[in-house]
Amino acid sequence: MAANRDKPDRWKTDIARSVDMYNDWFMNFAPKAFRTTRVETTKEVEKTLPATDNLTNVQPDILKQDPGILPTLRMSTCPPLAVDRLIGLAGVPPNLVKRMEKEHKMPVRMPQAQLDAELRKIGAIIEKMADPDIFVWLGRSKPPEKVEIHRAATIVADRLCGSVANPIIRNAQEKRQLEAIKSWLEWRGYRYLPPGDAAKFGTMPGGTFSFRMNVPVELEGGVKRVNIPIDALIMPKAKGKGKGDFPVFIEAKSAGDFTNVNKRRKEEAMKMAQLRKTYGEKVKFNLFLCGYFDSGYLGYEAAEGIDWVWEHRIDDLEQLGI
Repeated sequence: MAANRDKPDRWKTDIARSVDMYNDWFMNFAPKAFRTTRVETTKEVEKTLPATDNLTNVQPDILKQDPGILPTLRMSTCPPLAVDRLIGLAGVPPNLVKRMEKEHKMPVRMPQAQLDAELRKIGAIIEKMADPDIFVWLGRSKPPEKVEIHRAATIVADRLCGSVANPIIRNAQEKRQLEAIKSWLEWRGYRYLPPGDAAKFGTMPGGTFSFRMNVPVELEGGVKRVNIPIDALIMPKAKGKGKGDFPVFIEAKSAGDFTNVNKRRKEEAMKMAQLRKTYGEKVKFNLFLCGYFDSGYLGYEAAEGIDWVWEHRIDDLEQLGI
């Protein structure tokens, strides 16, 4: 029985709840300096959205009044646009975009008629490529709700600030996720095996679990053997030490924006393929998700036979046979 991959009717709700859970964790536990920057950036983005009719009407006057909003607008598209990519798509003079980006000013010598024409090109690209997974009100008649605007602003703020401390945030989030799994399992009578006591996953007794274990897999038709890291291995109580008994493999995944997960989604599919090629179809490889995982990511993983449990509904671990 699948936990979530065969239930696309509830993916949209889960995505929103997962984003909110990640945001709540981030706002409360991320490093103070980064959190402060992100909060302020979110406020700035929230101010930008009404000026553009919530990204449906990016007019030259708005850009002239506040050239500094251009980075926010670039991070509002799917995919987010680098400066040079925006210049190429819009077909506008490089000095216009770069002056807006670096100095938050307009070119001094450009005639107003030409300036308005160039800014309309920029606005048209932003409107056309606005990310519908972030700005969920695009294409519908119902106006955006306050919570939707705040969520969208937070996502764009993540994109603007994300490069500052992503590795630190990602490691802290993974540690917290594994602690959540540990607490859930121990409350149900499972016993933690330190890495030294769980040298081989095939010798794990039933009702035990371990973290960050290397699992050997075969490559190149069995000629080459390498170790791949697995975040959590859980041997169900009804199994263990029996021939052909495998633990449930779980990869803890968190993400602070929608873009990076789609770049990394092939990593999980590759691990699944390597595990099954080495150990057979009985291998269960699953994800433990918190954060920004959109329907495109979920559909890709489901098609690869990978299931997942959302952290905000951690009790779904039971549906993995645990």
